[in-house]
Amino acid sequence: MAVLLLMLFFMLPLSISISHAAGDAFIGVNIGSDVSNMPSPTEIVTLLKAQSIQHVRLYDADRALLIALANTGIRVTVSVPNDQLLGIGQSNDTAANWVSRNVIAHVPATNITTIAVGSEVLTIIPNAAPILVSAMNFIHSALVAAKLDSQIKVSTPHPSSIILDSFPPSQAFFNRTWNPVMVPLLKFLQTTGSCLMLNVYPYYDYQLSNDAIPLDYALFRPLPPNKEAVDANTLLHYTNVFDAIVDAAYFAMSDLNFTNIPVLVTESGWPSKGDSSEPDATIDNANTYNSNLIRHVLNNTGTPKHPGIAVSTYIYELYNEDLRSGPVSEKNWGLFFANGGPVYTLHLTGVGTIFANDTTNQTFCISKRNADPKMLQAALDWACGPGKVDCSPLLQGQPCHEPDNVVAHATYAFNAYYQKMAKSPGTCDFKGVAAITSTDPSHGSCIFPGSHGKNGTSINGTSLAPSNSTSSGCLSQYYYSRGSFTSSVILVVLLFSAAVI
Repeated sequence: MAVLLLMLFFMLPLSISISHAAGDAFIGVNIGSDVSNMPSPTEIVTLLKAQSIQHVRLYDADRALLIALANTGIRVTVSVPNDQLLGIGQSNDTAANWVSRNVIAHVPATNITTIAVGSEVLTIIPNAAPILVSAMNFIHSALVAAKLDSQIKVSTPHPSSIILDSFPPSQAFFNRTWNPVMVPLLKFLQTTGSCLMLNVYPYYDYQLSNDAIPLDYALFRPLPPNKEAVDANTLLHYTNVFDAIVDAAYFAMSDLNFTNIPVLVTESGWPSKGDSSEPDATIDNANTYNSNLIRHVLNNTGTPKHPGIAVSTYIYELYNEDLRSGPVSEKNWGLFFANGGPVYTLHLTGVGTIFANDTTNQTFCISKRNADPKMLQAALDWACGPGKVDCSPLLQGQPCHEPDNVVAHATYAFNAYYQKMAKSPGTCDFKGVAAITSTDPSHGSCIFPGSHGKNGTSINGTSLAPSNSTSSGCLSQYYYSRGSFTSSVILVVLLFSAAVI
């Protein structure tokens, strides 16, 4: 994965014109198969439907799974595995047979929309690079013959490492070793109306950056303006690694005179577990990255270069693949275990129906019972003051005054702040005196924000309706993170610190 050399370019913003039409972004998932006790195709589809996932990418064209996906409406990307690429790239008949067996046999019942020809071919099997575009053309010709070319697009996923000099994005270009492949490949994508498929992994960019990339920048966490990365050539502000990589791809295509091919991110995610050399592969970071990624994509925010232009993304991946070789992190990119249980609960209030079967809509923030009362009082004072929580229900005579103790009052205030911040990662910590629970703390006539007893949704939650805004989507200027909280207003920090003392 390309390492972004970011930290030297922190300055001023600018927007530039877009070259293709905007559309609604989608979030999909990749489904790998290196899983012991792999769920059956029926179980996989049941999970997809329960989570309202409408886009999936398969690394092959598994017949049983394609049959199970029939009549679900779920949009499916099937793949030509790398070990079949040479045969398809050298024979039109072989390509036609593959399409007949793996696509025509399943449509229209199964909603196949895309064929990914190989995966990261230029870096994984470079000896097959000369026939990659031929394979894509042969597959496309078979679709034309079957009159399916208008509904099924053909592309091939690339690693972001084929982009060199990727920060600032305006200086990016494809590894020129591959120009004999990339130029005809981009011509194919342009002619057929397809997307450039790109695998984007800020986790690896962060890991390899030798601390040049802040963790918050990789995780989509809010940054103060003076910490944003700025492309000195365009003055575009970058608030996260993901956008910078996508824009680097756009600029790299422009370097080859292609300006109207959209980017589709075919893989992105964060591992939830790692070995001793991977301290940032944690459940908290994986949850933060994927939750913020989903929000960012479904907001249709686009990128600084193309604001408002959808960057649809497939999360890597649906299940943890415990049979994969390599470091511990390689086995732990999944959102779910093989038994269908979530590895962690995504924080997605307000993003619509995707991952609708998690418990996010019924989580609350409460005081820890054994917390220091002085710390609780200080945090309560902050929430009801600088945190801008409406604490009027705690006043004497109001429904949440009783029980009249700091634990109960802090629980109400903490939860009100957590709900107001759309349950964003890090907003239920309060210097370690708060915790998330799925048990509704409402009692009697005291209905807590976020309770189904109060219109079934969070109160004062952040709206995530699609927007063409170029803003970074920061949830608040006040943000708790890993037991310490930051603010663009230093006075707030000082007040809170003083209250603790």
